[in-house]
Amino acid sequence: MEELGHPVFDCDNHYYEALDAFTRHLDPSLGPRCVQWCEIDGRRYHVVGGRVSRAVTNPTFDPVAKPGAMHDYFRGNPDQRNPLEFLQDREPIRASYRDRYARLAAMDEQGLQACWLFPTLGMLYEELLKDDPEAVCLTFRAFNRWVEEDWGFAYRDRIFAAPYLTLADVGWAVEELEWALDRGARTIVMRPAAPTTATGQRNPFEPAFDPFWARVNEAGITVVLHAGDSGGSSNGYAPDGFGATFQGGWKPSIKMFAIERAIFEFLLSLMFDNLFVRFPNLRIASVENGAEFLPDLFAKMRSMARKVPGWFPEDPVELFRRHVWINPFWEDDVNRIVEWMGDDRVIFGSDWPHIEGMPSPLDYVVELKELPAEARRRILLDNVSELNVLRP
Repeated sequence: MEELGHPVFDCDNHYYEALDAFTRHLDPSLGPRCVQWCEIDGRRYHVVGGRVSRAVTNPTFDPVAKPGAMHDYFRGNPDQRNPLEFLQDREPIRASYRDRYARLAAMDEQGLQACWLFPTLGMLYEELLKDDPEAVCLTFRAFNRWVEEDWGFAYRDRIFAAPYLTLADVGWAVEELEWALDRGARTIVMRPAAPTTATGQRNPFEPAFDPFWARVNEAGITVVLHAGDSGGSSNGYAPDGFGATFQGGWKPSIKMFAIERAIFEFLLSLMFDNLFVRFPNLRIASVENGAEFLPDLFAKMRSMARKVPGWFPEDPVELFRRHVWINPFWEDDVNRIVEWMGDDRVIFGSDWPHIEGMPSPLDYVVELKELPAEARRRILLDNVSELNVLRP
């Protein structure tokens, strides 16, 4: 921070959930519908909705791979190593992954002034429970109480954990949003996916969901769309399911692009339904979804504007740029993303301490070396700081 001349606000940090994160505030009788632990061959797994989940190899996260373990792989694997080699070096779980006091100390060492903090397992389990929408709501109501208890929504004005919201039940979503606002939440986090409700999978931008978007619009809280298990079919080209990306080995697979596909479809649908026209105070931050889909997104929006004249009250790309902020993958070309979005709509996120993120958050600064100092400051501090303040 001293070299930069200003603080740094990381828009994408994660915790590794405590062992009782999903169960501490859950009625034990609901465990079979929601989340429980089991042991198989000496290893512990979550049972989610009555099914053993292997979405991650070790949901206890002890031991766990080091932060940024896959950094060189995502940089292009210059040494041509077997990708599995990157994950062989594991360590006991660090206190900073689960304790907010230790996390503050880690942030001081890393040079971070503040961070947004998001789930790890919590970004995966809505999809596994989607056939029981009530169980989705029960699970995440209990989960959010744990988040608020262990991390807080604005701890010392440095750690800003986000409650997880689902639109599986719009009434529940409004109630949970009110609860979070009353406790000082600065953001809410959702997965980019069409929710499965009691009447089936639904478009989240149809009028039935307007009570939720209207309350978000009124409160002026930022909605973070964070990568997770968004479901979606590979249509037979690859196994479905979050944990199926590398089934059969580390060969190329369309599953590797599922994250970009999910955010592309969510944002395109949002624009086609004129959500920002109906609710002009909405602010959306796309986090850990990449950015290379943007030119195709813009082309399709403008193509539709020509084909359906009058549907958009203005150039949809300009409307999009006013309401959406983009956190690129760290390996994306940030200079091109700044050209597409403007430096006032790009936000820095390290994904620390996940394996696909940065070994240390400020390792990212070198990616910004070609940008002017004022643009670097906006990306590293100003833009996410603006989003972190409610705008009623």
